[in-house]
Amino acid sequence: MTDTPWQGDATSLVEAFRSGERSPVEEMQATLTAIEASDLNCFSFVDQERALQAAKDADVSLPFGGIPMGIKELDSVQGWPDTKASLVFKDRIATKSSTTVDRIQTRGGAALVGLTNASEFGGLNVGITKLNGVTHNPWMHGKTVGGSSGGSGAAVAGGLVTLASAADGGGSIRIPAGYNGLVGFKGTYGRIPRGPEAHSRPSTEVPGCLSRSVRDIARYFDVCAGVDLRDPWSLPSEGTWESLLGSTKLKGLKVGVIASLGGVTLDHGVEELILQRSKELIEALGWEQVEINLPLPNMTAEWMMGNVSTLLAELGDLWPGCAGDLTPAIEDGLRLGQSFYNLRTAAIAEAKRLELNAAFASAFEKVDLILTATNPGPAFAADSQMSGSPAPIIDKVLSHPVGRAATRAALAVMRTAGGVVPNTPSAVLGLASTRIPEILEMGGLTIPANIYGNPAVSLPAGLLGGLPVGLQVMAANHQDALLLDVALAAERTFEWPLVAPKR
Repeated sequence: MTDTPWQGDATSLVEAFRSGERSPVEEMQATLTAIEASDLNCFSFVDQERALQAAKDADVSLPFGGIPMGIKELDSVQGWPDTKASLVFKDRIATKSSTTVDRIQTRGGAALVGLTNASEFGGLNVGITKLNGVTHNPWMHGKTVGGSSGGSGAAVAGGLVTLASAADGGGSIRIPAGYNGLVGFKGTYGRIPRGPEAHSRPSTEVPGCLSRSVRDIARYFDVCAGVDLRDPWSLPSEGTWESLLGSTKLKGLKVGVIASLGGVTLDHGVEELILQRSKELIEALGWEQVEINLPLPNMTAEWMMGNVSTLLAELGDLWPGCAGDLTPAIEDGLRLGQSFYNLRTAAIAEAKRLELNAAFASAFEKVDLILTATNPGPAFAADSQMSGSPAPIIDKVLSHPVGRAATRAALAVMRTAGGVVPNTPSAVLGLASTRIPEILEMGGLTIPANIYGNPAVSLPAGLLGGLPVGLQVMAANHQDALLLDVALAAERTFEWPLVAPKR
C-alpha cells in the first residue's frame, strides 16, 4: 500500500505504473489523503469520486496515464466550479472544458484530482483571495506561493501531485516556480492554445504547467501544444519535444547577463546569487558572455489595464455592484483602468510596446540567451494583498477602509480629469512610477517576455534565508526547443530538489 504520494517527477511515476511498482488507484488514494492532511491550502476543490474513477480507468500506456494532476482554478473543467477564484462567481459551474484540460485527459491520460488555488482572475502575483483564503509556501509556512498559479506551485513543490496546470500572462508560471523552487516554462506566445475562447487582449497568456523536471514539461508540450482552430494565434507542433530533448548543441552560445530588467529593485543578496549561478552555467556549458544593453520601458500599468478590459467584459452588469466581493487590488485595478485608460494612454502603451519589441530584437541579434532574476526576492508574507513587498504606508492605505474610500474618490476625480485633459492619466502614471515604484514593479521582471511573446523559463537558483530564488532565462521567439535544452542542462548542473524539504 502506498502511504505517501510519489516524490519524483510525473514521467518516473508513469514508469512506476507501467512496471507495476505503483498502481494509479493506490497513488490516487495516497494523494487524496495527503491533500486532506495538508496545511498548505493549495486546493480549492477536490473531486474524490471522479478522481478515483479516473484512476481505476487509467491507461498507463498514455504519456501521463493515471498520474494524479491538479488543474489551475482559472482553467475550465466541465462540471467543476468555474469561480475564477472570485466570490463573484462562487456558485458558477463550468459547462465545458478548456482545450488543454481536454488534451491532458484524452491525449495524456492524466487523472484529474481537483482545482488548485489561484489569485483572483489571475490579476496578482499573490496567493490570497477572499474566496479561498491564504495559500502557504511548502518551503516556509507563512510565506507566499506567488501567483497567479500559486496553488499549482505549492501542490507540486509540496509533494501532493507531480504535475499541475498553469498559465503565464505576466509571469504566472515563472513567478510561483521561482518562489516554490520549481522549473517553470512559458513557451512562445501561441505555443499551447488558449481555446475554446481566445481573447485578443492582452495577448500575452500562454498555458503550461508547473512540474518537477524539464522532461515533464517537454512531455506536456507533446500532449498539449499544437493548433486549435478556435485560437488563431496557436502554433503548430511536431510532437517531438520529449524525443528531441537534449539534442541541441549548447556549447558556444552567446549570453547576456542582466540581473534586473527594467530598473526593478532586487532584494539584498538576489543579484549576487543570480550572477553567481549565471557564471556557473556559463563556465559549465562553454558559453560566451556578451555585454548587452536592454533598456526596457516599464509596462506593468499598461499590461494591467489591458487585462481589465477582458475582466470588465466578464463581469458585465455585475460591476460595480460586485466591488465589495472583489479583493481590494482587483477592485482598484478596475477603477484604475476606468480612470486612466483613454486613447492617449492606449497610444502611449502601443509606443512602449514597440519600444520594448525593438529592444528585445536588438538584444537577441547579439545573444542567444538573456539571464536575469525571476522575482525581486524570495517569498514575502503569504497574507500580503499586493504582488510584492510594498512600503508600509502603501499597505496601510490600500487595506484601511478610510484609505480605500479615499483611493476610490481620487480615481473618480482622475476619470473626470482625464476626460477634460487627456494627458492627465499618463502624467500621473509616470509620476507614480518614480514616486511609488513598488506598485509598478509587480511582475516587472517577467511581464516583458509576455509582451514580446518570447519563451522564458525560471530555474531554481538556490536559497536565500531558506527560501528559493529563481534564475530566469529567455530566448528569442520560437526558440522553445533550445530553451528546454538549456533548462535540462541547468537541471543536470544544479541538481535542484524536486520537492520542498519536510517541515
